[in-house]
Amino acid sequence: MGSDGVPRCAWAGSDPEYLRYHDEEWGTPLHTDRKVFEKISLEGFQAGLSWITILRRRPAFRAAFHDFDIDTVAAFDDADVERLVTDATIIRHRGKITAVINNARVTQALIAESGDGALDTLLWSFAPAIRPPRPRSVADFIATTPESTALSTALRARGFRFVGPTTMYALMQSAGVVDDHVEGCFRAAP
Repeated sequence: MGSDGVPRCAWAGSDPEYLRYHDEEWGTPLHTDRKVFEKISLEGFQAGLSWITILRRRPAFRAAFHDFDIDTVAAFDDADVERLVTDATIIRHRGKITAVINNARVTQALIAESGDGALDTLLWSFAPAIRPPRPRSVADFIATTPESTALSTALRARGFRFVGPTTMYALMQSAGVVDDHVEGCFRAAP
């Protein structure tokens, strides 16, 4: 139970940004190639860090990566990489920065091959056929599923980077592909 009397997932804590994210975004079905590309990118940057670090820097990430416009990011060059690794407002990890650029190029190829919505469709094709039991508490959360492992494998086969099974399960949770709001949370679907 939150201090405001609203039952939520315990991970939301009391940080205002986490509360807003939990209440308005996490677990809400996310669509469009650009939005999915942004979320894949941010989840990749989050690897090894806390999600609140990414949330607090999300406006800076959006500015640095031109609102995650796929074509713009795909056109980034070595000068852009050098600019980004010195940008203290984002996570200055060269491997993660180059992965975002690489993933934009792979997304471009996927869209060229299968049309607009291809990345969105690919993500949602890994939604579980049967909804798993709702977690009763944060202790019941799992790190990976067969579906997140399969999504990771499919993305890696296409050339995506920083898309491991744990990262992809976090993506599936945040993008609403799975509903992991705990039992009793006001956001938990019936």
